[in-house]
Amino acid sequence: MKAAILRAFGTPLQVGEVDDPRLGTGEVIVDVVAAPVLSYTAEVFSGKRRYALELPTIPGCGAIGRVRAVGPDSTKLASGDWVFCDPTVRSRDDARTPDITLQGWSARGEGGLKLQSYFRDGPFASQMRVPTENAFPIGAIEEGDAGRWCALVTLLIAYGGLRRMELQAGETLLVSGATGNFGSAAIAIAIAMGAGCVLGARRNREALSGLERRFGRRLRPVHLTGDAETDAATIRQVSPRGIDAVLDFLPPSAPASLARTALMAVRPYGRAVLMGGVGMLGGEDLALPYPWIMRNLITVSGQWMYSREIVPDFVALVRSGLLPLEQFTLAEFSIDDIDHAIAHAATHAGPFNLTVVRP
Repeated sequence: MKAAILRAFGTPLQVGEVDDPRLGTGEVIVDVVAAPVLSYTAEVFSGKRRYALELPTIPGCGAIGRVRAVGPDSTKLASGDWVFCDPTVRSRDDARTPDITLQGWSARGEGGLKLQSYFRDGPFASQMRVPTENAFPIGAIEEGDAGRWCALVTLLIAYGGLRRMELQAGETLLVSGATGNFGSAAIAIAIAMGAGCVLGARRNREALSGLERRFGRRLRPVHLTGDAETDAATIRQVSPRGIDAVLDFLPPSAPASLARTALMAVRPYGRAVLMGGVGMLGGEDLALPYPWIMRNLITVSGQWMYSREIVPDFVALVRSGLLPLEQFTLAEFSIDDIDHAIAHAATHAGPFNLTVVRP
């Protein structure tokens, strides 16, 4: 089969022929139809992000494809079924604290690296082998629509945060880091889930205006300055009522003070979920005040990726028409043009831009 191979960090991908993956028990072979190229792919492949990734490997993160073959323990999947290949692979021998690897992308801890040594290769290839539980049926689609279904890789992460906070219809949500891919996805999903009002907070005024034009009156933009008192006053002024929950997607370059201001805007008994990159490049700690958390009964949670049981729920949300994938601007490339796809993803990293490779 044809595949794009990363042999060393800082070197271009090499496109060539490799052996087809071999099926084992508890596994599925999928013909990859479309795979997303994330906006920061170049930073991963250059080594700048220092992701734990054993080389050489066929990289990539998630895919849409059709089942080619299933193992003997599969009872529902059949050849030809359209599936979402979830990159979040979990070890099967510890249900409480499983090790995790992102197939073709990165690993968490020593256990994740051990898992990656087997489920190493990702979707930048004609075929890929995934654990049976990572092949989620999405129902019949047109082959031409497979590229837009790749948006699930981004959308599911935002959905994971909203499900973690148990967002309810009619609630007011503040999204901190609203103009990035994940933050803007969270806004779209929250509105689809019935949020009464979503506040989008970020320092990029032009991008905030674009989100306001897209979502109308249910989105209220909050332009942040970085000054805690000014920003807190702006949030209070823009919010129509108390803020029930805060979802943070600020990038590693953002100061902790910006995240702290947004989180502390939540009402008493409110919830906050952290999913961004604040502090990953060093700098000050988040430093939320103990008395404020305790006396106001604030719930602060961290969320990385999403739990697998919510994936069918999200597919149903898309299928219902409440979250149209047509809102994504799609650019597709062949596997032979993978370098251009990576460059395009980096220069089109804004909200609702989707770059896809079709192996």
